[in-house]
Amino acid sequence: MLLADLAQVSADVAAASARSRKIAMLAELFRAAEPQDVPIVIPCLAGRLPQGRIGVGWSVLGEAVPAAERATLTVQETDAALTALARVGGAGAQGERRRLVQALMSAATAPEQRFLLGLLTGDVRQGALDAIAAEALAAATQAPAADVRRAVMLAGSLPDVARALLAEGPPALARFRLTVGRPVGPMLAHSAPSVAAAIDKLGPCAVEQKLDGIRVQVHRDGDVVRIYTRTLDEVTDRLPEVVSLARGLPASCFILDGEVIALDGNGRPVPFQRVAGRFGSRVDVTAARAALPLSPVFFDILSADGRDLLELPGAERHTELARLLPEEVRVRRRLVPDPADAAGRAAAEDFWTRTLRDGHEGVVVKALGAPYSAGRRGAAWLKVKPVHTLDLVVLAAEWGHGRRTGKLSNLHLGARDPDGGFVMLGKTFKGLTDATLAWQTERLRELAVEERGQVVAVRPELVVEVAYDGLQTSTRYPAGVTLRFARVLRYRDDKTAAEADTVETVLAAHRDGET
Repeated sequence: MLLADLAQVSADVAAASARSRKIAMLAELFRAAEPQDVPIVIPCLAGRLPQGRIGVGWSVLGEAVPAAERATLTVQETDAALTALARVGGAGAQGERRRLVQALMSAATAPEQRFLLGLLTGDVRQGALDAIAAEALAAATQAPAADVRRAVMLAGSLPDVARALLAEGPPALARFRLTVGRPVGPMLAHSAPSVAAAIDKLGPCAVEQKLDGIRVQVHRDGDVVRIYTRTLDEVTDRLPEVVSLARGLPASCFILDGEVIALDGNGRPVPFQRVAGRFGSRVDVTAARAALPLSPVFFDILSADGRDLLELPGAERHTELARLLPEEVRVRRRLVPDPADAAGRAAAEDFWTRTLRDGHEGVVVKALGAPYSAGRRGAAWLKVKPVHTLDLVVLAAEWGHGRRTGKLSNLHLGARDPDGGFVMLGKTFKGLTDATLAWQTERLRELAVEERGQVVAVRPELVVEVAYDGLQTSTRYPAGVTLRFARVLRYRDDKTAAEADTVETVLAAHRDGET
C-alpha cells in the first residue's frame, strides 16, 4: 500500500463528520490493504507511530525538504524508515536523525509530508480511533461487529486481530479467547456530573472509591504471576509486594483488575506523583519498596479457576472477588440497590463526601447488572470527580501543527505573583474549539511582544478559566507545581489579569491535597 493512500484517507476521515462515513472510508482502505500493512496502518490512523516516541524534535522537523513529485513511498518503506529513526542513539545521534528524516521526507509528496509531520509531532487528529477502526474491519470482512470488538478486547491488540481477520476471514476470531497470562484492555469509565446523576442513569449500582494510583491487571497461573499496566505493558518485576499477595491467595488461576496506591502513616493516600516515581523504579526495586511500599486494591475479577467471568453481571463478579480476596485489599463501596430509595441515595452522597475527605480522587458508580466491557469506555461505569478550576492569564502560545498549522494553540498559563508579575504553571491545548482557536490566534497576535521560534510571548491580559484534575510537584515551573490534565473551559472577558487567581491560591490547594 502506498503511503499516499493512507494519507488521503486520513485527510478524508478528518473532513468527515458522520461516524458511518468514517467507517465506510476505513473499510474501503482495509479491503485494499495487505495483512502485513494493517499493524502499521491502524496506529497511524489513530495518530500514533507504531514505534512510539522516537526522539525527533522541531530542530530537525522544522527544516524544509523539497517534496517528491510522484507518490512511490509505501507504508512498509515508511515503517522501516521510522524504525531506523527510533533506533538512533549515542554520539552523533542528532545528525543521523536529521539525515534519516530528510531522506524520508524527500521521498514523500507534499500531502505525505504533511501526514508524516503530524505523526512525528503527535498532531494527527482525524478521528480514526480504534473503536471506529474495529467497526470498519467488521464491515470490510463481513464479520459481526460484536465478535470483532470481543476479539480485540481479549487480544489486547487491534492490529493483531486485524492482521488475522484480513488474512483468514471471520473464522480467525474464534481463536481470540480470554487467557490467563495474556493481558486484555481494561474497562474504562465515562464521566458524570454528580453521584445523583450517575445513579439516575445506571439504576441499581455500586458506588466505589476512585483511587488515584496505577491501574494494574494481575494474572496468576500456578506459581507464575504476571502484572500488566493499563497500556498492557508488563511490570511484574517492579511490584514484588503485589506478586507476593497474588501467590498467597487461595486460588491458583485468576485475573484481577485494580490499582496500586501508597498510604502515609495516617492511612491517607500519598500524591500520585510519588506513586508514579516508585512505580517507575527499575534499578533497585528493593530499596524503592522499602522507601515507599505500594498497596494493591482490587475492584474486579475477570477470570477465576479457568472460568471466563466477563459476561457475568457486576454484582456476581464482585461476589467472586469477595470469595477470593480479603476485605482489606478490596475497594471500599456502597450499594444502591434501589435508586428510588431516598435513604440509599443519601448514603451514596455521604460515601462520596467521606471518600473525598479521606483524600481519594472521587468515586466510580457501576451498574450492578453490567458485564465487563474489556478495552472499552463502557456506559455502565461512570466516574464522578470534583471539578477544580482556576482563572489564569495567558503568557504565551505556541504555533500549532497538523490541523492547527497557522493557529496559536498551546497556551502558556500563569497565576498572579504577589509582586505584580505572573508565574507560569503549565501549558494546555485541550478544550479549544476551531472557533476559539481562530479567535485566540487573532487576539494573541495583537498582544504579541516577542516571537522565539514556535513560541509567541504576549502581554498578560487575557484571562482563561481552566479545569484541571489536580496539582503535582514540578521542578520545571517556578512555583514548584504544575497542573494535571488542564483544559480550557472559556475565556473570561469579564475579568482583568489583576483579578486572576494568585500563586498562593494554587499552592494552598496543593497543600490541602497533600494533607
